[in-house]
Amino acid sequence: MVRHRHHISKNFVYFLAKQRDGEPKQDDSQPDQHKVSNVLDKLLLAVGREALRETAPSLQALEQILQDILVQELRTDYQKNNIYNSKMLQPSESITVEDLCRSGMPIVRQLIGKGYLKDSPRWLSNKGFKDIGRKILNDVLKALKPGDFGMHESKNIGAGSFLLDTTREYEQGNDFNLINVPKSLLNTIQRQAGSNRKLEIPFDFHIEDFEEYETVQDLSMAVVYCIDLSSTMRYSTMFGDLSRIEAAKRALWSLYILNRKSFPSDSVYIVGFGALASKVAPQDIPYLKTFEPGSDFLHYTNYQAAFRLASKILQRDGAFNKRIVLITDGHPSACFIDDKSEQDMILSQRPYSHFYTPSKELLDSIKLHQDIKLETGSGELIYLCYRYRQVDPYIGQRTIVEARKCRNKGIVVDTIMISEDDSLLGYVNEMEKYVKGRSYYINPGSIDKILLNDYLENKKQTIHAQQ
Repeated sequence: MVRHRHHISKNFVYFLAKQRDGEPKQDDSQPDQHKVSNVLDKLLLAVGREALRETAPSLQALEQILQDILVQELRTDYQKNNIYNSKMLQPSESITVEDLCRSGMPIVRQLIGKGYLKDSPRWLSNKGFKDIGRKILNDVLKALKPGDFGMHESKNIGAGSFLLDTTREYEQGNDFNLINVPKSLLNTIQRQAGSNRKLEIPFDFHIEDFEEYETVQDLSMAVVYCIDLSSTMRYSTMFGDLSRIEAAKRALWSLYILNRKSFPSDSVYIVGFGALASKVAPQDIPYLKTFEPGSDFLHYTNYQAAFRLASKILQRDGAFNKRIVLITDGHPSACFIDDKSEQDMILSQRPYSHFYTPSKELLDSIKLHQDIKLETGSGELIYLCYRYRQVDPYIGQRTIVEARKCRNKGIVVDTIMISEDDSLLGYVNEMEKYVKGRSYYINPGSIDKILLNDYLENKKQTIHAQQ
């Protein structure tokens, strides 16, 4: 049950007095649907923002946050329109300001009734996950401008499924429906004007005047996004109020919604990793948390764990095009030790090296409290070595070897580094050089645009009609 304690004193903000005698009657025959949806969008986006936090608020705390937003929205509305004690907006398809104000029920209770929330520690429902994700996606797409970020495209020959803005000379036998009529007409006029001929209608078209649109071919693909859950990902950024992990989760949330909406034949998987890795259900993206430093060492960064689990996932997927995208804020500080001889060799060179095997009690606790099942099949004994702004040579070498194994299996490996500090980009660039992949260094405030742009560009091949 949702308790309403501490919120009774603010119930007055939900109600409006009746119209006073002598005041002009507001014409509400044309409901302001934009204003209605805008209020709901603000409330749901606030719910999404709170769900992304490292420590999500309780439903009681969420109620207070939403009440504050509604109060501010009503004040803004009255100040802008100078409306006093007038009838509220007409109902829309889901939930309106009128619903919120007249019912006297807490906002959280109403959102539960509408199916956006549920009375649970993880209070985001499946409907809430999808609808809020769509609103986040719309925000990202609005901010995404063509040409903001350069991406590589592979060129091929064949039939395409999407039109591009670019054109090429028409070749006989190609699809005539792809003709760019305005450009072709302009070519005819320019040709006739250049030959000093009088322009007459109908125009005398020549085959060389025609230009056709280029198209792009939609590629079916399987991609695993490996998100770093090491302790440094919780750091706040200088770009807005999102931490690194929150910015990454927001980007993955919108990306998954885009995938389900526009490219349902694609496979998008999520892996969270620290010293060990775990497959994450897409609906659990908002609930991902970083590992706590202290009694255990799961907060270290083991690229190898991410690569091994992602590779297993992709090997079971039948897609021809396979990618791993590593999202991290730093360099690797851990790797697996596959046999005793490796451990002995490291100890002979570094006698004070640290090795770690998570206990069953710890793994069970992580599963119980974070609902994450850490995968130990890829390796159990972990070599730990954190160096400030440096990568331990052995860990660096073993990580690159693992990335090359993925490449040899036909898996493209790319890395997105989200940080305000570019001093660690050197190792990432070196690793990508070995696997012929790409590396991006961005501030956390841009990760959502980078991720969506990268995904969309990798969905295309430029088609030049026929050879």
